[in-house]
Amino acid sequence: MDLSISAGSALSNSSTPIPTQPLMHILPSALLLGSFALQAVLGRPNLIGKRDVDDFVDFETPIALEKLLCNIGADGCAAAGAAPGVVIASPDRADPPYFFTWTRDSALVFKSIVDRFTDQYDANLQRLIQEFVGAQAKLQGVSNPSGSLSDGRGLGEAKFEVDLTEYMGAWGRPQRDGPALRAIALLGYAQWLIENGYESTANDIVWPVVRNDLEYSAQYWTQPGFDLWEEVNGQSFFTVASLHRALVEGASVARQLGKSGDKYANIAPQILCYLQNFWVSNGGYVDSNINVNDGRTGKDANSVLASIHLFDPTIGCNSATFQPCSDRALSNLKAVVDSFRFYGINNGIPTGRAIAVGRYAEDVYYQGNPWYLNTLAVAEQLYDALYVWKQQGSVTVSQTSLSFFRDLLPGIATGTYASNSATYTSIITAVSNYADGFVAKVQQYTPSDGSLAEQYSKFNGSPVGARDLTWSYAAFLTATSRRAGIVPPTWVKGANLNVPGTCSATTAVGSYTSATRTSFPPSQTPTDGVPSPTNGGPTPTGSPAPCTTATSVDVTFEVRVRTQFGQTIKIVGDASELGQWNTGNAVALSASSYTNANPVWKGTVTLPAGAQLAYKYINVGVDGSVTWESDPNRQYTVPKTCETTATEMETWR
Repeated sequence: MDLSISAGSALSNSSTPIPTQPLMHILPSALLLGSFALQAVLGRPNLIGKRDVDDFVDFETPIALEKLLCNIGADGCAAAGAAPGVVIASPDRADPPYFFTWTRDSALVFKSIVDRFTDQYDANLQRLIQEFVGAQAKLQGVSNPSGSLSDGRGLGEAKFEVDLTEYMGAWGRPQRDGPALRAIALLGYAQWLIENGYESTANDIVWPVVRNDLEYSAQYWTQPGFDLWEEVNGQSFFTVASLHRALVEGASVARQLGKSGDKYANIAPQILCYLQNFWVSNGGYVDSNINVNDGRTGKDANSVLASIHLFDPTIGCNSATFQPCSDRALSNLKAVVDSFRFYGINNGIPTGRAIAVGRYAEDVYYQGNPWYLNTLAVAEQLYDALYVWKQQGSVTVSQTSLSFFRDLLPGIATGTYASNSATYTSIITAVSNYADGFVAKVQQYTPSDGSLAEQYSKFNGSPVGARDLTWSYAAFLTATSRRAGIVPPTWVKGANLNVPGTCSATTAVGSYTSATRTSFPPSQTPTDGVPSPTNGGPTPTGSPAPCTTATSVDVTFEVRVRTQFGQTIKIVGDASELGQWNTGNAVALSASSYTNANPVWKGTVTLPAGAQLAYKYINVGVDGSVTWESDPNRQYTVPKTCETTATEMETWR
């Protein structure tokens, strides 16, 4: 996304009656937004003492999910004008102008959606994923200033207009991580399709899009490009790491589809070999941009983001791929975090305590501030590490990682500590508290409405930059999922992760073909039924028991809205069960769970499985007056699975 412009203003919302023609809106719409002017942030430092991280996660999760979905076209409430499946970086259109779709941001957002979907089946998310596939198939064929599809160069274009046309302005191009990240996101859905018996869909619709991106990655990985902050033209750690993962995962899916993945499998080890060049052994950190004189130390959140996006829960603390619990990744984490202790809001916080984290110390964009997504990335790396340590039942402290551990446990020595030892328990406790500290830091500087901007001021913590940054919401959701022990599927699948003795700049000229089949078959649900929610536990393994598809579902609608005594919140919509837009027949919700900290109204309605609903919430006064939510209408598809209950959590607009 563009990282060179100034802060924007907030949207305004108004309460309006239902339109003459009810608007279609596939997923929950946006929250009521307020001004970015401090929003009581400066007056909220005591919030952490009143509400612990568990409560903040419970409060923020539905907000983050809803705000993220609002930024996806065509029906997202903040994405008017965007094509179906298109992710806008932010609703800001002028100051800063982020109302574009970036290949990188879109891929990372949809990777989080695919992971959420594969953990727990959701028909609405599946529809969005399928629309995303169609949008990316079209974008691949759009000629742009980077080139066209004929030789693959056009795939390196960073951003497009939200109607899927080219962006013709000057830009930092090409950006070579976009195709790899898009391939990774789509490969996750392809794997789900294959595992659930829909191999032909993966082969005919998803693979042609993925294949173009893999061909690009194999052909152009040695070429310089702009980093994920769109500022440095060289070799970026994040980019190279993403390219390696894409080819490893692509080779695996190719084999499952009966195709040759040898090209990708042969080049991937050479990329892994090259990745080791970013490690600064005498400093214990990753130089995030090499082969370019950028005047920086190289300590950059780029490397932390790379580590969490390379996370594979099955390969332990592998240091070659900079797994989150590896000694290199932990040493690097300390170096990157410590480089931001000069921020005003970090003054006086000692090492071993969480702080606000930015992009890199030399940053001048908006004077250089902490970012929500980077602070959350540090937490996510620590949660990833904790998951693996608990799975393997031990923690190893090496000379490389010793400085990281000594910040938390000053007396610790090198060695391997088994789960039955007091030191292991102390490590797990200390790292857990440290990780939660970074989430608490985000909590401290999150406005009271739960909105997450791009940055927050290094001077006073007030939101800065683009408002409602889609990537910020995705970062919150992935970090807190890891905190709950929900991890993504493996991408390694037995691949060779040994670093070759000699690096070779092996590439292969790609062949590129437009992906034209983008219409998905209906009803591609899990063949063995839908697994029960994980309730914060690790992703279940194995196949769930067969079950009978439900014909009706008890859907609980929960909406956060502050009300006055005597007011009642109701839901009304186009279905007979929702009153067919007649407010006199609207379904009243209950305030039995309403508190000042969590003002929730909720009620359960029995609905036909698979029904598509349009609806709104209304506030009925003690005198019978009716206040409608603002447009557009909400949309919801009742799940058609084995489950007989479902919950939709939303916030009044």
